[in-house]
Amino acid sequence: MIQRLLLLAVILGGIALTQGCAPVIVAGGATAAVAANDRRTVGTQLDDENIELTARRKLNDDNRLGDDVHINITCFNGTMLLTGEATTAEQRDIVVSLVRSIQGVKRLIDSEINVREPTAFANRVHDSWITGQVKAKMLDTPNLKSTRIKVVTENSVVYLMGLVKQSEGELAAETARTVGGITRVVKVFEYLD
Repeated sequence: MIQRLLLLAVILGGIALTQGCAPVIVAGGATAAVAANDRRTVGTQLDDENIELTARRKLNDDNRLGDDVHINITCFNGTMLLTGEATTAEQRDIVVSLVRSIQGVKRLIDSEINVREPTAFANRVHDSWITGQVKAKMLDTPNLKSTRIKVVTENSVVYLMGLVKQSEGELAAETARTVGGITRVVKVFEYLD
């Protein structure tokens, strides 16, 4: 029976490779490697994803918000970080009230929602570029497991999240600060020591 399952796996893998699915297999393997290096349990990782999806759905379904609001939702180990812009303080308060009661949120960081016009698309592209640069620097930093750190950039401010030792958090922040174009680095770590 085991030989049949192994043969089936080899055949399916061969079919997938010949059908151009190699990038999907590689991406799946990379995702599994990142998940394996994460200090959160797989269940907690799934809970965090579910919290983000629930929060996004609540914001999308509320007709008081809309194009006047640009909110990024990031959850790591039950800590929800809200970044972005709301045109009015009332809209910011609506966002916070909508997500505050989501089950599984242990800590809510909402002070990073700025009351101002939402940033332009070009700013968001620049933020994505900064995130990529920070991740690349961390990947190349000795004694730092970059897969354990979540990097979020909003309006040139870099937020670092993760379950880390103090020394790891300091090294990650110092590494991030070496990337050009950053106005500030904010540590949103949960420390293990």
